[in-house]
Amino acid sequence: MIRIVLYFVLATFISCGHQAADDDAPEPETITPVTITGITIAPMAEYVELNATSAFLQKSIVKASANGYLQTVNAIVGKTVPAGSELFVLKTKEARSIGNTINALDSTFKFSGLITIRAALTGHVSEVDHQTGDYVQEGEQLAVINDVNSFVFVLNLPYELRPYILGKKNVLLKLPDGQSLPGTISQVTAMVDSASQTQSIFIKVNQNKLPVNLVAKVTVEKIAKASVVSLPKGAVLSDETQTNFWVMKVAGDTVAVKVPVKKGLESNNQVEIDSPRFSPADRFVLTGSYGLPDTAKIKIVKQ
Repeated sequence: MIRIVLYFVLATFISCGHQAADDDAPEPETITPVTITGITIAPMAEYVELNATSAFLQKSIVKASANGYLQTVNAIVGKTVPAGSELFVLKTKEARSIGNTINALDSTFKFSGLITIRAALTGHVSEVDHQTGDYVQEGEQLAVINDVNSFVFVLNLPYELRPYILGKKNVLLKLPDGQSLPGTISQVTAMVDSASQTQSIFIKVNQNKLPVNLVAKVTVEKIAKASVVSLPKGAVLSDETQTNFWVMKVAGDTVAVKVPVKKGLESNNQVEIDSPRFSPADRFVLTGSYGLPDTAKIKIVKQ
């Protein structure tokens, strides 16, 4: 019986000894694989992107010149008509009622009572109000033509951005299909919308075949610098409130050191580093830096 108790005590002692040895074993060192990058010194500019909508500033209202019936209607919505083209043929009320009688009495008189109504300018027909056979009164609207020469893009500019666009003459518009159009600022309105606090800017383009209500992007340069030290955006880390920024600078080949930075412009996935000053020889963690502590162990891998 005593021998059995001794065996039990000895087994318990050996087990505890192994557990203590396991608890005292050092934790394996964490080494994070990362890719690295360096600084870029190049010109940099910051832009703001705004929307501009196509529109016609001037419209021509086609009106009936007498009371009568529409005998011919050539105006079609969406059709482009040249100046002087025939849009409507109007037969006066008097001609319809007595015209045949007059011609029967004297065939040489050739009374028709037809009035041709023509387009006053070249443009796109945006509205047709009457069809063949309708009776219209003098001065009644028959159609609306948009003046092709008044085609512009209207940019509603927030008033606080005035310094960045006023004084400029040329801008670039990007259309939804990827096409880019050079534009010229032709007019700045003298009014500001009371609700949105925006001011309308008219931009002329050498293109009048675009549809109305087309939204284009206008890129406006806010700040431009000739020589800027920058890093890729992925190399610059921040806290949750986006108030503190830092980079992980590579020391030797195995350690990444946390360095607080102050950033400036952001453009084309690059971030300007205002301070501290880095040299072209410095290297920084590009990928794999998320959650790394200061003086973290790293392993550089090829990108």
